[in-house]
This record gives sequence, C-alpha cells and structure tokens, in this order.
Amino acid sequence: MRALLFCLALLLAACSPPARFNGSDLKDVGWGRELALTGHDGKPYSLASFKGRAVILFFGYTQCPDVCPVTMGAMRELMTTLGADAQRIQVLFVTVDPERDTPQLMAQYVPAFHPSFLGLYGDAAATAKVAAEFKVFYRKQKGDNATTYTVDHTAGSYVLDPSGRLRLYFRHGETPERMAQDLKRLLAGE
Repeated sequence: MRALLFCLALLLAACSPPARFNGSDLKDVGWGRELALTGHDGKPYSLASFKGRAVILFFGYTQCPDVCPVTMGAMRELMTTLGADAQRIQVLFVTVDPERDTPQLMAQYVPAFHPSFLGLYGDAAATAKVAAEFKVFYRKQKGDNATTYTVDHTAGSYVLDPSGRLRLYFRHGETPERMAQDLKRLLAGE
C-alpha cells in the first residue's frame, strides 16, 4: 500500500506544471494598485504614469548600509541583462525615510545606479499610504543622535506588468538573470 501511494505521489508530481515565474506570483491579490508620489525630478507620478512599461518598485532609503545598495546594484545588472528590453522597464525607488531623503539627495543617489531609475518621495503621510497599499513594513530605529538612525524595511521588490497590475514579488537576493526571465515573460504578455 505504501509503495502504491508513493508511486501515485510521484506520478502526480511529474504531472504538475512547472512554476511559471521565478518570483512569487501576485496576480490575484487585491492590493498594490496605486501610488501618488513625487519624482526626484519634481514631477508628480502615479502608476498610470508608467502604463506600457513593466515597473519594478523597491522601497528603501538612501542611507541604507546594505540591502538598498545591493538591490539597486542588482537592478543595474538586470538592465544590462535585459538588453533592448530594458527600455520597456521602469525601476522606481520609493523612500521610506522622507525626513532625510530630500529631492536633491534622491536625484543624486537613484540615477547613480542607472540613469533611467526614478526616485519617488512624499511626506510622512503619503509614504505611509503607499507603504500600506503595497503591504510594506518600515520602522525607524534609533541611532546615536537624531540623524544617525536606520530604517528597518521590507527588502523585496514588486513588479507590475505593462498594464499596471501587480504581478510579482522578488525576494531580496534574486539574481538579475532570473528576474530578467520573468520580466521577458511579462513583456511578452504572460
């Protein structure tokens, strides 16, 4: 009997379709539908501003000592990996530290990783609203003085398809190659 159950389990596993995406599929969630922030270029943006392009949305802050620069560096590598398809991708860096991340600082930090990357910011209320919309956790951690604090925050990145629908979540550390595979599928209409 055990042998029969084991064979049945193997048969069912062999018939299961392979995972469609490397990232976590979010196509059926009812959140992550809107944001209203200002770009480091001074212009207002919403998700509708990027229709026709796949969007990678990352929440971080410019003084982050580890996760943010690593993620932004991976996004830069992703753009190289995508080749010509990179023109159809928009990387957005949303600050979770509106106290220190001024438009001027965002304008220096974000495009230093890639000239097409856009930094988005808002006041504390706008930041909290967008973070809640995307289920992003962030919390200020005290430092030695009022300006040396850190911010704990969600470390993954969200992907919206060219029609503006939330589709994927990439965990921190996902490789540019695997992200590129998923983005090419989204750009192809999957």
